[in-house]
Amino acid sequence: MTGPATQDEFIPKTASSLARYITENVAGDRVPLTPVGGRTALRQGYDLPDKTTLVSMADLTHIIDYPARDMTITLEAGFRVEELQSVLAGQGQRLPLDIPQAHRATIGGAIATNTSGLGRFGNGTLRDYVIGISAVDGTGRLFKAGGRVVKNVAGYDLCKLLVGSLGTLAVITQVTLKLRPLAATRRIVWSTFPTAAAIESVLNRLLTSATRPIAMDVLCPTAAWQIKAESKQNVPIDRFVLAIAYEGTEAETQWQTNRLKEELSGTSVEEVVVADQIVSDAVWTALTEYPAASDDPLTFQASLPPSRAMEFVDRAHASEVAVQCHAGNGVIIGHLPDACTSGMQANEMLTTLRDKAESAGGSLVILSCDDEWKSDLPLFGSPRNDWPLMRRVKDALDPYGVLSPNRIWSPSSSASV
Repeated sequence: MTGPATQDEFIPKTASSLARYITENVAGDRVPLTPVGGRTALRQGYDLPDKTTLVSMADLTHIIDYPARDMTITLEAGFRVEELQSVLAGQGQRLPLDIPQAHRATIGGAIATNTSGLGRFGNGTLRDYVIGISAVDGTGRLFKAGGRVVKNVAGYDLCKLLVGSLGTLAVITQVTLKLRPLAATRRIVWSTFPTAAAIESVLNRLLTSATRPIAMDVLCPTAAWQIKAESKQNVPIDRFVLAIAYEGTEAETQWQTNRLKEELSGTSVEEVVVADQIVSDAVWTALTEYPAASDDPLTFQASLPPSRAMEFVDRAHASEVAVQCHAGNGVIIGHLPDACTSGMQANEMLTTLRDKAESAGGSLVILSCDDEWKSDLPLFGSPRNDWPLMRRVKDALDPYGVLSPNRIWSPSSSASV
């Protein structure tokens, strides 16, 4: 999502000043407004309209309340994720989500984009941790939901509704999050396979495993090469890799990794390696950053039933797409190869993959691509039956259409939001 080089910017110091600004805007020229935090996801979505004003959360960076014994924290939306984790670690706590570019990303931006990371299999997503939210809608109305004050608008579950809304429904100003204790240790076990399809039986066995992994990532050889380069660890690069992660006390992770090795014996696995803490942390960081670490021309995310994920991974690899698959959830991140040099070529490469995802009841959306390609691509996939419902929600919270217009649907679409 980009736009003119000469965009105006408004930086509210309080939620009330933001509410006044939006109220005055809709009473006047109704200039398009787009909320921004760390600006890590500005390439997602269609181009901004001309004369768009960016609403920056740069000054909304305060912790409002942190009763550590209650395992909750209330803070403003512009607070950086990396700084948040540092504050929580001081109390032996964490928000157990893995946000790429955490040094730039804000908690409000992570919520707006529904970013969770590879640990979502065991730890969940932001929808599981946001228990209170404050925001300003497209009319300038300041509202709160969940947390200590329950005051929903129009009957919607706003805590969940605003997660993943990409700034199209309201500008998030403050959130209350529930927390978890900091994990004492993390261990990654990786194993290799000749194809992604060969991993299917192992994933099925893990469904009845006595262990409790927090992540199960499958890497094609190209993606494994990138993880090896980023982590500077000896990750195999000539086979498909299944990386399984555990967290807990030293005794817990030791028992689980030993038990997993026993359970994998007699399967199609070619090699099993249990990484130590240093290697595990380095590989985990590289896996977390994978969606944002490549300079490829296009990055996409496919979501489909886990039982269909390995079929998708094999097909993507055959098309020279580098893929990381969160196998327990069926979420797949793909980078197109550098040989792809135009939007039309990208669309041709993605059509088969999109059809495969959608035929399985899933979807494929583009997270980032060259700006000039966007007119050739359905950035959010084929039209869906729930889009009219999304339009109704948009009309309820942003009746004048000033918040991030055209971000999800192109201006030429009849369903534009």
